Amino acid sequence: MTRFRRMFQDSTYLRLIDRSEQVLTKVLGLVLLVVMVAATVQLIGVVGMALVQPGTPWLSTTLNTVLGDLLTLLIALEVLQNITSYLRHHVVQIELVLLTAMTAVARKVIVLPPGAENKPELLGGLGIAVLALAAAFWLVRSLNIRKPPARTGPAIRNPEPDR
Repeated sequence: MTRFRRMFQDSTYLRLIDRSEQVLTKVLGLVLLVVMVAATVQLIGVVGMALVQPGTPWLSTTLNTVLGDLLTLLIALEVLQNITSYLRHHVVQIELVLLTAMTAVARKVIVLPPGAENKPELLGGLGIAVLALAAAFWLVRSLNIRKPPARTGPAIRNPEPDR
């Protein structure tokens, strides 16, 4: 019974939770890396096949599809950076998350299908999302710039000024 109680002491419990978070984060990172490699190989195959086929209409849906896939891979890469940053610093870097979200919205804008200009709700919503993400990024960035750096070492006592 004492072993059970000891396991649920704050320090032991928090250590267990911290280790579990680290293991899950590493597993998620590996899964994402495997998916990214498979998607990159698939994208290379699609582009290669399109290059071999004569008369591929690059300036129509093919280019739009390739750009969408490429931007999706870049978003996945940013998510992987979020994961590795979390493993290094044990905090979620909100600036990186906001940049990833802005990239995702930019991807959506870039790959809008023809006829999207007839959907004002969609365009208005994307515009609001861009403005909100940009404002949040600016706010977080300005707060991080003003904040003094965290102390990483022991406090050094300044000698008393001469009188």
